[in-house]
Amino acid sequence: MPPALPSFESLPGAAGSPVILHVPHSAREIPAEVRAGIVLGDEALERELDHIVDAHTAELAQAASELSGVTPWRFVNRLSRLVVDPERFPDEREEMLAVGMGAVYTRTTHREPLRPSDTDPEPLLARYFRPYADAMTEAVAERLAVAGRAVIIDVHSYPTVALPYELHGDGPRPPVCLGTDSFHTPGKLLDAAREAFAGCGEIGLDSPFGGAYVPLEFYGRDSRVSALMVEIRRDTYMSEPGGPAGPGLRRLAHALAALVDAVTG
Repeated sequence: MPPALPSFESLPGAAGSPVILHVPHSAREIPAEVRAGIVLGDEALERELDHIVDAHTAELAQAASELSGVTPWRFVNRLSRLVVDPERFPDEREEMLAVGMGAVYTRTTHREPLRPSDTDPEPLLARYFRPYADAMTEAVAERLAVAGRAVIIDVHSYPTVALPYELHGDGPRPPVCLGTDSFHTPGKLLDAAREAFAGCGEIGLDSPFGGAYVPLEFYGRDSRVSALMVEIRRDTYMSEPGGPAGPGLRRLAHALAALVDAVTG
């Protein structure tokens, strides 16, 4: 049986663009059959979504796409990360398993029960996680075939004050955090990001969140796939938690568009 709601959307850009703006955590939607397995009441679930969702990042990616000289491709998760988190490792490699937040979460941002601890993740992995991973793998493969390279820019946000689930929440929390991978983040990409976001405040590296998403088929193997995670501190563009966007969103969209243009050429 197919998912009741579209799990993800791949939005085309310019034919020759190597850039994919990846937006994995912007949605709040949870299919009814998945909601049934979550133990939170409705009000508590809405509060959890306020904390866990990277609100307005899909809008940010869309605005940046429209502002870019060469339109990037976009890959957007249309379901909440409480369904599955497409950026987690689906196995024991995932460090967030320590707080019940692997590919299928069993704990909330405040380390309270979200699902029963003995929940079998396999049905959700099969129905949502693997199709998402396969489609993202295909999107990257297409950019490699057409453009000879792929540049994945992961668009995220994070709260001003650390939440209890964060494993590295005691480090710096700058307005812009750039997450890197030792294999897939070349210096030129990092330099371009620092220049593009220079007008958005202090720029940090890998704190409070590090790493960059690459589909497992290419991860650590194909240097033609480069990746960078852009984490925006939420107070710079929205009311926390879960509130409306403010004027800072447009400034960030221009900065993200500048990054897209810098790495497209």
